[in-house]
Amino acid sequence: MTTPDVDAVKKYLLSLQKNICDELAAEDGTGKFVEDKWDRPEGGGGVSRVLEEGAVLEKGGVLFSHVHGKAMPASATAHRPELAGRSFQALGVSLVIHPRNPYTPTSHANVRFFIAEKPGADPVWWFGGGFDLTPYYGFETDCEHWHRVARDACTPFGADVYPRFKKWCDEYFYLKHRNEPRGIGGLFYDDLNEWGFDKCFAFMRSVGDHYIKAYRPIVARRKDTPYGERERDFQLYRRGRYVEFNLVYDRGTLFGLQTGGRTESILVSLPPLVKWRYDWHPKPGTPEAELYDVYLKPKDWLGAS
Repeated sequence: MTTPDVDAVKKYLLSLQKNICDELAAEDGTGKFVEDKWDRPEGGGGVSRVLEEGAVLEKGGVLFSHVHGKAMPASATAHRPELAGRSFQALGVSLVIHPRNPYTPTSHANVRFFIAEKPGADPVWWFGGGFDLTPYYGFETDCEHWHRVARDACTPFGADVYPRFKKWCDEYFYLKHRNEPRGIGGLFYDDLNEWGFDKCFAFMRSVGDHYIKAYRPIVARRKDTPYGERERDFQLYRRGRYVEFNLVYDRGTLFGLQTGGRTESILVSLPPLVKWRYDWHPKPGTPEAELYDVYLKPKDWLGAS
């Protein structure tokens, strides 16, 4: 059994963070990611890179963290009770991008590695992560491209991997209290160690490297689409769903808060502007209704292609 190489994981994650920031800043054209390094009193820290008020990106955060502690937090042991009391290390890159143009979707990605240890026992480790897309106005070409790149990331690891993790994503990014998906999905996986460290690490790299290949072409295609107050108002309303999911269900948010991470970095995923309305529904036949009727329904975007 290959011993997990934590240093190699950390080196990759830092390079991934830089690459994604460079690509997104280039697409924005005017914005710049500001770097904020932070330390965690209980052990470890991270590097937060945040872009605000860019020409294309209204807000974007790309965060690296490497934290460690003497005992796994409750969010990590809730579904793995055998890990309670073990020391741990957690490394990851997590990002959320909120573009300004309502026709450009919000995106999220995360790749992470956990290792839990105690004297006299083998380490327990796993990888998790994925990426998903949250449009406000749907385009089939964007959805097909997003899922095609997601499938490309998975293909070298087996024909069953994309369908398995696509389904998991549809199920995870679901607002139960709204009875609706957060977006059009993508990939989600957790507790991955069944292939051994080397192959699991290779899969993490594939997912991380394919994110920008999936997202940047969509941003480039939609960022200059004309829009008005109606589209902007709907975008701000739908952003409320993003806030609800991240504060109620998201495992990463809970883990960060429970481990004493930097609050500003944990909550950088929240959009800068958002609206809520009481019991609002789009009028039938409108582009806003099309989002609910066509795009917020899990489906096979690739068909037989």
